[in-house]
Amino acid sequence: MIQPIKTFDAYQEAYTKSVNDPAQFWGEVAENFDWKSPWGKVFSGDFSQAESKWFEGATLNITENCLDRHLAERGNKLAMIWEPNDPKERFVRYTFRELHEQVSKFGNVLRAQGVGKGDRVCIYMPMIPELMVAVLACARIGAVHSVVFAGFAAHSIADRINDSGCKLVVTADALYRGAKQIPCKAVIDEALLSCSTVEKVIVYERAQWPVEMVVGRDIWWHEAMASASTHCEPEVMQAEDMLFILYTSGSTGKPKGVVHTCGGYMVYTAYSFANVFQPKESDVYWCTADIGWITGHSYLIYGPLLNGTTTLVFEGVPTYPDPGRFWQVCDKHAVNIFYTAPTAIRSLMAAGEDHVLSYSLDKLRVLGSVGEPINEEAWHWYNIHVGKERCPLTDTWWQTETGGIMIAALAGVSPLKPSFAGYPLPGIQPVLLNQSGEEIAENEQEGYLAIKFPWPSMIRTTYGDHERCRLTYFDTYKGYYFTGDGAKRDTNGMYKIIGRVDDVINVSGHRFGTAEIENAINQNTHIAESAVVGYPHDIKGQGIYAFVVCKDKVFDPVNLRGEINETVTAQIGKIAKPDKIQIVSALPKTRSGKIMRRILRKVAEGDVSNLGDTSTLLDPLVVEEIVAGKL
Repeated sequence: MIQPIKTFDAYQEAYTKSVNDPAQFWGEVAENFDWKSPWGKVFSGDFSQAESKWFEGATLNITENCLDRHLAERGNKLAMIWEPNDPKERFVRYTFRELHEQVSKFGNVLRAQGVGKGDRVCIYMPMIPELMVAVLACARIGAVHSVVFAGFAAHSIADRINDSGCKLVVTADALYRGAKQIPCKAVIDEALLSCSTVEKVIVYERAQWPVEMVVGRDIWWHEAMASASTHCEPEVMQAEDMLFILYTSGSTGKPKGVVHTCGGYMVYTAYSFANVFQPKESDVYWCTADIGWITGHSYLIYGPLLNGTTTLVFEGVPTYPDPGRFWQVCDKHAVNIFYTAPTAIRSLMAAGEDHVLSYSLDKLRVLGSVGEPINEEAWHWYNIHVGKERCPLTDTWWQTETGGIMIAALAGVSPLKPSFAGYPLPGIQPVLLNQSGEEIAENEQEGYLAIKFPWPSMIRTTYGDHERCRLTYFDTYKGYYFTGDGAKRDTNGMYKIIGRVDDVINVSGHRFGTAEIENAINQNTHIAESAVVGYPHDIKGQGIYAFVVCKDKVFDPVNLRGEINETVTAQIGKIAKPDKIQIVSALPKTRSGKIMRRILRKVAEGDVSNLGDTSTLLDPLVVEEIVAGKL
C-alpha cells in the first residue's frame, strides 16, 4: 500500500526525485501494487506525437488491486456505503468481500452475454451501488466501460454508443434525482433506434417503473444475477490496454472519447488519492461527484478502493429535501473526508448558514474542492462553517484528460492559500508559457498552463481518432501537453488557475480571467454566485457579461448592478467592470456542479439558435429563462 507523504520537506524531496529521475520514481511507486508480470520499461513516449506508454510489458487486473488484495485483511471492512436520494429509504453497505462477490457475479453475467476483453460496454445508470458494480465488473473481464451520465438525451447517448461501437448497454428502469423521477430505459430504447452494434441490454429495477423489454435483447439484472457464480477469473490485461472511454462534449462536433489505460491510470489515481487526501484506515470518504464524470471514476471508485478506503456513493442532490442534506449525510455516516464542487458550496451558501450549523460535522478531517477554481468567499465559508477552521481544504486542479489530480495541496502537509490550487504533485511538471510558447521562468507571472513531461494517467488517445488527440492537446505548443487553462504563480511558486483560455477576456488589451472577475462579484453580500463570459464589443474588442444569482429577492436591480460594479472596481479596477449584468434565478449546471459557460457565452453573443446539447443540465429550463432575460 502507498504510504502518503507526511511533511512538506518530504514532499519537496519526493518532487525533486520525481523530476530528476521519473522512471525510477514511478517504478518505485508501482511496486505498491499486485502485478501478474513485471514491466520491461517504466516509460516511453513522444509528446510531439501524443504518445505515452507506461509499464510496458507488465500485466495486471485493476480489480484485483481494488478488491482481491484487500480480502485477507480488509474483507469485513466497509468498501462502499450507499446513501439513497430519499433520506427515509434505507442505506446500503458493502464490505470488500461483498463488493467482490457482486462484481464477480456481474462479470460472469457479462461474459454469459458474450462480452469479452476489449468489447465496449455503455453504462447509463442512476447513482446506485449497481453502477459501481457494473464499472468494476467490466474491468474484471477486460471489457472497456463507457459510463454516460444519466441525464444525456437519446441522441447524445447514440453518438457515444456509435462512436465506440458498444456491444452491450447496462441501464435501469428509472432514477430518482431530488424530487424528480427520470426515465432511463425509455431513453436507451430511443437511442438504440439509431445504433447497430448493441446486442444486449441489461436493466436494473430501481423505481419499479413499467418498461418495454425487447424479447431476445433485454435482460433483467436480478434475473441474470440470480444464478451467477461468485467466482470470476480476472482477465489478464496489459498495462497499456484500454480501461475506459469517457466522453467530453462541446457545443459543436462529435463527442471526444478520452481513453485511459489500465496500468498507469491505476498507479497515478491511487498515488494521488493517498497523498492529496491522506486517508486513515478507519476513514469514511465521500466524493459527491457523479460516476458519469471523471471525478467519479478516479476519486469515487478507483482511487479510494485501490487504497482500501471506504467510499460513500450518494444518489441525491445537495438541496433535497432541504439544503442541509450534505451535512446530514456527513453526520449520519461519520464522514471524515469530504470532496465537492465550488458551485455546490456557493448554492448552499445562498441557502443560509442555519442549514449547516444544525449539524455537528465533528468527524470531518479533510475538505476538498473540484471542478473549477474556488473563489475566496466560498473558500472561507467552506473552511469556517463546514471545516470549523480545523480541516485542511485542498483545492484540486485536474482534467478528464489528465486522469488524476495534478496541482493541489496535500492535506495537512502543504501550505494553503485561498483560491490557489497550490503546488504540483510529485511527477507533475507544469510550466507557464507566453503566447510564443516560451516558458516563463519568473514567479508573480501568469501565462498558459502546460505540462512538459508525461505522467502515468495521462490521456492516451481520443477513441478512433488519434490525430484529434494530437491536434487538441499536443500541437498548440510543441513538446508540451497544453491544458487550455491560464494560470499564475505567486512569489512562492504556488499555482492559481485563472480559468480556461477561452474564458480569459481581453478588454482593450487587458487580459482578465473570468474566475478573477467572478471572485470580485461574489464579494458583494447580495450575490450567491456568478458566471462571467466575454462577448463582442464594438469599442473594447470584448465586453464583460455577468450572470448573477442573488441570495435574496431583488427589489432594486439598478442599485444592485451599481453595487456590483463598485465591488469589482474596488477588487480589480474600473476596466474590469461588467458591461452587462443579468440577474438570473440559477446558472446552467451539470449534476456534478460544473457551470456550462459555453451556453452562457452563446447567450451573451446572441447566438441562441445554437446552444448545443442542454440535456445534461440539472435543470434545462434555466436556459430558457436566461435566454428570455438576455440584456
